[in-house]
Amino acid sequence: MKLKKFAALFIAAAMSVGTLSACGDKDSKTESRNDTKSAAETSAESKAGEDDTAEGTPVSETHQNDTMTPTSAVDLVAQMTNGWNLGNTMDASGNGLDAETAWLPNKVQTNQYMMDRLVEAGFNVLRVPVSWDGHITGDDYQIDPAWMDRVQEIVNYGIDDGMFVILNTHHEEWYKPKPSEKEQDIEELKAVWSQIADRFKGYDEHLIFEGLNEPRLRGEGAEWTGTSEARDIVNEYEKAFVETVRASGGNNADRCLMITGYAASSAYNNLSAIELPEESDKLIISVHAYLPYSFALDTKGTDKYDANDTAIPDLFENLNELFISKGVPVIVGEFGSVNKDNIDQRVACLDDYLAAAAKYDIPCVWWDNYARIGNGENFGLLNRADLDWYFPEMMDVFKKYSDSDPASAS
Repeated sequence: MKLKKFAALFIAAAMSVGTLSACGDKDSKTESRNDTKSAAETSAESKAGEDDTAEGTPVSETHQNDTMTPTSAVDLVAQMTNGWNLGNTMDASGNGLDAETAWLPNKVQTNQYMMDRLVEAGFNVLRVPVSWDGHITGDDYQIDPAWMDRVQEIVNYGIDDGMFVILNTHHEEWYKPKPSEKEQDIEELKAVWSQIADRFKGYDEHLIFEGLNEPRLRGEGAEWTGTSEARDIVNEYEKAFVETVRASGGNNADRCLMITGYAASSAYNNLSAIELPEESDKLIISVHAYLPYSFALDTKGTDKYDANDTAIPDLFENLNELFISKGVPVIVGEFGSVNKDNIDQRVACLDDYLAAAAKYDIPCVWWDNYARIGNGENFGLLNRADLDWYFPEMMDVFKKYSDSDPASAS
């Protein structure tokens, strides 16, 4: 085991003192590491020495003078391999910095070493879902500076490892595409994105903004299917997002932005209703697709993967028809399959999924919510405490597609 990993274990343990919870999801691998403490301390001290030059520099001042290489969205996406979501973390509900670990079983805070493990495994896309709602105050929708700083620290972990980083607005209960709420929603959307865009305007092309996450009629009968009226309003939200970012200055005039349709749905009627908010080569379509649904997402569904199911190939054929063939790239911002103690089936599904995506040069970003066992949606791949992979067989599939020419990986 590398010394860098020992250091991460030591730091993670220090962060977790006094906050560990007894949870059925806690991995059995977690155990005493007194025999590695000396090596961990040595490596941690070495790492601290490396960071001495940056000590005292406010995080808000980092990456503010990066040189942007204007890149079309098609060319940018072509550089991407596999992606990973930092799920159930900065998107958790709550106020203050404790929200970061509110949904995590062992309260391990995000750190640089997690990103290192991702890169080693062939991931070069990090999606950082962030819920801002609990960290906004006042009629002018001001974001808590401490929360903004912590988000920026995590973005930097990915940027400093050479990754492409996607930053979004995630579990936002305040946007709901209805005529009665549209005006206030757009007002808040502009206020929030103007602050995010201003903070990150110095970052280069490796940072991508995603305006909305699954915008939908929450709690209503058409929540996931949508209505024509709601789809049109989502398009208005996206237009406000793009205009706000473009007006913020710095490198944001040339930044690639991700556009989502109603609920980020993979349904054809929702995808086909997407209207691009500007004429440029800097837009990327975002879609979420846990397929086949009964196998991949439904916790009460089947644990058997049917290779003859057409859901996966149909999705990518639709994405090609609607966007790829027209020069508009696509990123599957969320996908995955729930752990049902069916590793062979999940490996087969993952291989077919990534093979279908590779035909059209579409990166796919796995939803990792750090949950592995239990009755919920268990998508966890990375053991963030031990920096091990729960399912090495699945990691072999990811590595296959990161090491290969995407067009010929299958």
